[in-house]
Amino acid sequence: MNTTETLRGRVTLCIAHVAGMIDMVALPVWVGTLIARYQFTPQQSGGLATLFLAGVVVASLVCAPRFNRFPARLVVPAGFGLAAIAFVLATLSVRYEILALAHVLGGIATGCSLSFTHGTMGRSRNPHRMFAAAQFSLGVFSIAFLGAMPLVVERWGGQALFMVFGAVMAIAAVATALFFPRTEMVFAGETPQLQSRGRIPAGVWAGIVGVSLMATVQSMVFSFVERVGADRGFSVEQVASVLIAVGLVTLFPAVLAAVLQHRWPARRVMMGGPVAQAVLALAIFNAAAFLPYAVATSLFPFVMIFTHTFAFGYFAHADPTGRAVAATPAMNMIGSGIGPFIGGTLVQHSGYPALSHAAALLAALAVLAFAFTAWRSENGLHQAAVTQD
Repeated sequence: MNTTETLRGRVTLCIAHVAGMIDMVALPVWVGTLIARYQFTPQQSGGLATLFLAGVVVASLVCAPRFNRFPARLVVPAGFGLAAIAFVLATLSVRYEILALAHVLGGIATGCSLSFTHGTMGRSRNPHRMFAAAQFSLGVFSIAFLGAMPLVVERWGGQALFMVFGAVMAIAAVATALFFPRTEMVFAGETPQLQSRGRIPAGVWAGIVGVSLMATVQSMVFSFVERVGADRGFSVEQVASVLIAVGLVTLFPAVLAAVLQHRWPARRVMMGGPVAQAVLALAIFNAAAFLPYAVATSLFPFVMIFTHTFAFGYFAHADPTGRAVAATPAMNMIGSGIGPFIGGTLVQHSGYPALSHAAALLAALAVLAFAFTAWRSENGLHQAAVTQD
């Protein structure tokens, strides 16, 4: 029987994860293509990406509470199949209204599949290992995608991007229709009533806000790293080499975070992450030379993945109900959804330096949120010690 513990089941989940999280890899090429090939304004281009991500968020919020009510083995391939159709629709027109409709439909369909995919991963015997394998798979995919896609678009035009998106979704639809694994409920004794008890601590809520702010900065900046490189006069080959480096770098942060789990306090990592984001954003959008741009761009996604790994572990420990950890896709996608539109608006009206200033402001707010998380955590430990005494 094909389950989450068989190799075939795990590979299928990884394929579904890569397809569902394709926006995390494709945003810079996605927005850049809409600007350069479709002649949309930065605001319009960022808005299309935001429509897709908003569809993912809405679908996730609707589907996640209903994970146990519908068969994942039917929902996942159906969602990816509809997403493939939506992206094929996007290749047939250059009208903004048609593209907007395709992005919304594609986002909703992808969000449904992704919610049920992640829910199934959570039913595996070792969810952390399963998610790590899926993230590694996404990193491997990002190397190929970011390395090849700018050259493909350069040769075949903007429609090629959406054709590739459609092909990825179609492959995921076929793979999940044939091999999507059965879930294994390994948390014996846990019931929905048990999981619903208790309130999410205020410090965890603050941490969720902090992660959402970091996700906003991540998508806001990353959506325009390809375009700012081109506008600085760097060649297509140079920008493509940087995007390949991004893919290579994203293979390592989760592994490094696991190694440092018991050496670096999660609260300090969470507070340092937004600061690193702001510094790198300033370098990306204010550097005139290729080297600082390349180094900062290559390291930028590393910060989000590394910091969020520690935040995930903290939320799981601080919130016994598990609801904070279950909200991980939502907190990521909400930030990712509004980021491209904010970034496009800033670039259109104030230029690229405004993006780095906005990133610094949001980073400061994220630091404050994580500082509150740390304060509440330390206060809780102090109160526990007093009670024991």
